[in-house]
Amino acid sequence: MATRCSDRTDIPVRRGGGCAFCGAKMSLQPIVDAVHLIHGPMICLGHSWDSRPTASSGSRLHRTNFTTSLTEMDIALGGERKLAGAIDSAVDRHDPAAVFVYQTCVPAMIGDDLAAICRAAAGRVGRPVVPVDLSGLNGGKDHGTRAAGDVLLDHVIGTREPERLTDTDIILIGEYNVAGELGHIRALLAELGLRVLASIPGDGRYAAIAGSHRARAAITFCSRAFDGLAEAMRDRYGIPFIHGSFYGSANISATLRGIAALLVERGAPSDLSARTEALIRREEARIESSLAPIRQRLRGKRALLGTGGVKSWSLVAALQQIGLDVVGTSVTKSSTDECRRAAGLAGADRLTAGLDFDRLGLGGIDVVLSGGIHRLKAIRAGAAWVEVNHERRLALTGYDGTLRLAAAIEAAITHPLAAGSTDRPPWERTDREQKADRIGTEAKAG
Repeated sequence: MATRCSDRTDIPVRRGGGCAFCGAKMSLQPIVDAVHLIHGPMICLGHSWDSRPTASSGSRLHRTNFTTSLTEMDIALGGERKLAGAIDSAVDRHDPAAVFVYQTCVPAMIGDDLAAICRAAAGRVGRPVVPVDLSGLNGGKDHGTRAAGDVLLDHVIGTREPERLTDTDIILIGEYNVAGELGHIRALLAELGLRVLASIPGDGRYAAIAGSHRARAAITFCSRAFDGLAEAMRDRYGIPFIHGSFYGSANISATLRGIAALLVERGAPSDLSARTEALIRREEARIESSLAPIRQRLRGKRALLGTGGVKSWSLVAALQQIGLDVVGTSVTKSSTDECRRAAGLAGADRLTAGLDFDRLGLGGIDVVLSGGIHRLKAIRAGAAWVEVNHERRLALTGYDGTLRLAAAIEAAITHPLAAGSTDRPPWERTDREQKADRIGTEAKAG
């Protein structure tokens, strides 16, 4: 199967998975203390928190759906007055830190002036009202994801000053806090004395993001998430950054070393690098002792990875640490750099465009790691299945994340129902086959 790696482009490109509005909503909704108001018909409410859940350590306002629910009459008469009323009502009832207003195709076509409405509303309600003018007419989901970073740069970042600053303040870009993973990252960084000034967007707070221009350094996690935001903040505010990952011990250790070195260069305590090495030695030794017996049981099992982006290479490293043979990894949503990293770990001949159904159909795959859309195909092919996309409830970040992943894979492979997953259903089996099954069952019972 041919591979496809995506370079950054300024030309809106439509790909499967949604429109520009969908990409922008997905990227900004993890900001938890803001109202996210969709200006459009009810159908656009499908792009809500429920379709891409992200966790919060505080406010749950981001989980509430807000929409102007435009009707045919609104299309005929214009939806601007309805939008203004919706903003006022949301602020009055929920007292958010800010309001993000998302343009959709219908009001864009009838000419509703989103920027003017938001500007007037901000004066009335006394807090930021941010126009996200990225309707589906602008392009595909990838374009919306990238342009969401431009919205933050133009309307949010740099508009407030942090209450206090330290020499070890960093920002995280492209971390979505799926399954509460940000908490594990924060704990590791805090042990080194590093403070996360802002997380963009996962578990994000509006005020923290507004003051994120004062950070000393940044870690960016996914080349497709907020594509270009790290570069723009470096150019505009002088914040250096590294590409990192908190999946798999080797990647975590490299990320910690990289951010420590960057901070020391910018005036952090000189012993930070030594303390980082001490933490890495301790954690790698601890995880290795816990992982050894599981690796012994899983060694040589064949895994097929059907995800993309940063996970196309970082999860490969984690799976190899567990002892699995990664026979294929999808790079459909991966940048050129992510493809290069995946090829270096798994081999160029094992990069695939999406889940490799041909290889899965040949059999011999022990476990498939992907999103829920591939679950039935994996089970029908006789493979175990583990959720690793945004619907998952399992946190995979941090050194312990590799242990949790290994335990989940072992549980899936050894599940008592897995062995019979490829059997034909009873109504498709002949009388002779069913009789043989009964005799075998009775013999085992006897």
